[in-house]
Order: sequence, then structure tokens, then C-alpha cells
Amino acid sequence: MSSRNVPDAGSVAELGEFGLIRAVTENRRQPASTLLGPGDDAAIVATPDGRVVASTDVLVQGVHFRLDWSTPEQVGRKAVAVNLADIAAMGAVPTSVLVGLACPGDTPTNLITELADGMWAEAGRAGAGLVGGDMVRSDQLVISITALGDLRGREPVKRSGARPGDVVAVCGRLGWAAAGLAVLHRGFRSPIGAVNAQRCPEPQYAAGPAAAEAGATAMIDVSDGLLADLGHIAESSNVGIDVRTDLLEVPQRLVDVSTALGGDPLHWVLTGGEDHALAATFPSFADLPEGWRRIGAVTMPDSGLTVDGGPYRGEKGWEHWR
Repeated sequence: MSSRNVPDAGSVAELGEFGLIRAVTENRRQPASTLLGPGDDAAIVATPDGRVVASTDVLVQGVHFRLDWSTPEQVGRKAVAVNLADIAAMGAVPTSVLVGLACPGDTPTNLITELADGMWAEAGRAGAGLVGGDMVRSDQLVISITALGDLRGREPVKRSGARPGDVVAVCGRLGWAAAGLAVLHRGFRSPIGAVNAQRCPEPQYAAGPAAAEAGATAMIDVSDGLLADLGHIAESSNVGIDVRTDLLEVPQRLVDVSTALGGDPLHWVLTGGEDHALAATFPSFADLPEGWRRIGAVTMPDSGLTVDGGPYRGEKGWEHWR
């Protein structure tokens, strides 16, 4: 069911809670892992592995998204993507999504159904189902997503397993969302590739389980910036990590944007968040899975996070409340 088939009820208050729930859940397809979807007190999801990988994120309008920058459908996709990327970063396969939604009563019904369209589309891209949630009234639009995943018999890939001598590698785009954010802040809407990277990330969900199969020793979703998130691995594993800038990809499009706006494309690649690439460490003898590329090495304890062998001057990424 798409938003085009929803009765024009004006606002969510006019449609009502249960009418809105029906509007965003009826006639949707669920994966085989969903044994019981929306409509009861709780959902039932198959867990063949016997363990459930779970993650949650909250997105607040004006902080994590702006509806003058993104369509509701793009916001819905982003809300799901940022959570399912965490599941992939544990080496797990996404199975299901739970949604908590808070909004004012005068929110247009079509905004919520288009938001749901994006959520269903992104969950489907990852092979997951949207199995339930809750809706409440609030003064602003807030989206809370809980994502679940299945390890399929593998051990989770945690942040704490990196060892000196390991290779550091990434899979996915870096710096694009930061470039898009810079463009949007200047009031522009192009180049569309960079802007859409900020509006709607595209995590490589299959790359997480593939890295686990290849023997990844540690892994993380790059949400706050490459250096900031590799710093979490270094701290959790009690190792140093050195990033080589000559191994990083700085696409010409980012160079073009930086020339136009006065930014630094390498800084975007090193510290820009919200691309939701995956970063991992692998034994030096491991064959990197398709799509992964080497960008550095794990060094000895107490050597810290370095770039080309030395400290990085400046902020390493995003931090809340700063």
C-alpha cells in the first residue's frame, strides 16, 4: 500500500491513531522472518540463531533531519538505514524494524504515510520487515527506530577485537553526506549526488556479514566520522590505528563541491558523518571481501589514532551536545 491509496483525512488527529496505523501497515509485504507483524500487542520474529542483535536510534526534526531539505519518504528511508547499518556492523543480517513515532496532531496524514513508504522501502532493501511500534502526540516530529538482526551462527564482530598488525578497511562512501550538508547549509540543492547522500544514506548491508565471514576482528558503522568511529575501535581494542590518506578515495565530485564552497574534501572524508559506511579491521593475511578497500593499519597499544603517522589537527567527527 502506498500513500496514494490513503484517504485524504487532512491531519493525523482527524484520521485517528488506529486509522493511521492501518494506513501505514495494511497490505505491506513481510519477510519470512516475520511470524506475526503489526496488529497485536507485540510482534513475533524468527530467531534461527537463538541470539538477537538489537540497536536503536532517535531522530529529532531540526536536529537529524529537516523537511525543507528532505522529502518525508527520504526521512523515512534515512531513519531505518541508520539503524540497520548498526546491525550490519555487528556482522548480522537485518530481520526487522520497530518504529516509535511522535508528532503534533495537526501533522498532515500524507506526511506520515509518505514517511512510512520510505521506511518500508529501506527495510525491504535490507530484507527486513517493519513489524510494529507505537504512535503518540508530541510538539515536534520524533522518530525512534529499533532494529533487530540475526547472526546466522557467526560470532558478533565487536569493536574490541582489533589486534596490532591488522589491516583497516572500509566499505561504502565517505565524505559525501558531509559535502551534501555543506551544500544544503549554503541554500543550494545540487549537486544532487552529494545532497542525496545527506538526505538518504545507502549502507551496504551485505558487507557486514561478508566481513564477518572473511574474519573481521572488529567493525563499526561510520556514523559520526571515520576518525571518530575508528577511535572507538582503537579505544575498545586498546590498540593504535593509523589511517593513510594516500589510500583514501577523494572523488572528483567532492573536490568540485569544496572548490565551490571553500571546504576541504579530505576533511569531509576523514571526519564527515552520516554516510554509514562500514569500517573494519582484518588479519593481515585475510582476503578483503568485494567492495572493501584498505585504508590503514592497526598499530601497537598507546600509539593512539593517527593520520599518516601523526596526530590529526582538528575535530575528528560529530559529538552530541557540542
